[in-house]
Amino acid sequence: MSDSPNPTNDKQDPPFEVQFAQRVYRLPPYMFGRINALLYDKRVAGNDVIDMGMGNPSDPPADYVMEKMCEAVKDLRNHGYSKSNGIRNLRREVSAKYLKKYGVRLDPEHEVMVCLGSKEGFSHMCLAMMGPGDTAIVPAPYFPVHTYAVALASGNVISLDVANSEKFLSNIAYTCEHLYPKPKLLIICYPHNPSTVTVEPEFFVDVVKIAKKYGLMVISDFAYADIAFDGYKPPSFLSAPGASDVGVEFTTMSKGYNMAGWRVGYCAGNREMIRGLGTIKGYYDYGMFQAIQIASIIALREGDAAVEAQSMIYQTRRDALVDGLHRLGWEVTPPRAGMFVWAKIPDQWLKRMNTMDFAMMLLEKGDVAVSPGSGFGPSGEGYLRMSLVENENRLRQAVRQIKGCLKEAAAVTA
Repeated sequence: MSDSPNPTNDKQDPPFEVQFAQRVYRLPPYMFGRINALLYDKRVAGNDVIDMGMGNPSDPPADYVMEKMCEAVKDLRNHGYSKSNGIRNLRREVSAKYLKKYGVRLDPEHEVMVCLGSKEGFSHMCLAMMGPGDTAIVPAPYFPVHTYAVALASGNVISLDVANSEKFLSNIAYTCEHLYPKPKLLIICYPHNPSTVTVEPEFFVDVVKIAKKYGLMVISDFAYADIAFDGYKPPSFLSAPGASDVGVEFTTMSKGYNMAGWRVGYCAGNREMIRGLGTIKGYYDYGMFQAIQIASIIALREGDAAVEAQSMIYQTRRDALVDGLHRLGWEVTPPRAGMFVWAKIPDQWLKRMNTMDFAMMLLEKGDVAVSPGSGFGPSGEGYLRMSLVENENRLRQAVRQIKGCLKEAAAVTA
């Protein structure tokens, strides 16, 4: 007997081919891949890179939150599966925060759901609401998940410039008037990531009117609700009359509470949309680790002072970075909220290279990592997003390194 597995056929079998679902092919190449690869290589080589690329908080949660977490971990009752919509006491605490801070009454049983971070909740909401042929309107420049969660749900995206809020609203109405079938979903994000645009409460009143007129569902991404400066208070979409009739809002404990790795987010608002989200989540996950939820209750209940103090920390960092960039002659508007600075690249450099190449130069030659605006869509070209996660001294050092990098590059060009 032959040892050959196929004695009657000497032809070699063709290589096995893995075929992805069509939705995967709709995703573009990851725009920040080059930046992240070079950042990794530099750190492996021992370079001290000042990282202003990702909005990853570097400060720890409050001590009492971590202590509660340790206590809850030791309670053996917290180690089983948890309900995918979150434990009742956490949902009640979210409702209490909305009432106290925004004057919004929510039913914790049907109008609040806990998510594994707001990004997970947002993505699963898109799966629940969108399908082939459906269209969503998103702000431009866009945070990537706002576009690609819709694409993964087989929906289509129309992006509208967010810089001028009044024009943004009129463009939404125009799109709804002239597109057939009409858009199904409107995604809004204020304070806006990446551009830092903010709005006043009246803006959301107009959003609700447009949504009711054209039958639009609304998702508000309120990730930077807890970080604001100079007395500005970011308004909640749900505080607009009738907002819960047309949409939901996602918030997170990643930013103001410094709990990014804990992955605690929540969705509030329209009960039918939340029911749809719950249906999807019921198939995808068994809920968040209960010890994290218990610690999150304490963070929400006792964390107002800590959140306010964290905002002040970000404000001093904002001032340090913006002042430094102004001294370099850069065009920068100090943000009123969020944890980023949206900085226009000087024209003399945009004439020489695109935004991605400029960001790569700062990293390669200056050991400063930033996010190129083009990673947030075509309307981000010409800008950099700089996060405020490093302390003031490191941010001032980053400005000095940027100055030195550009001076050296200008000399080489000359």
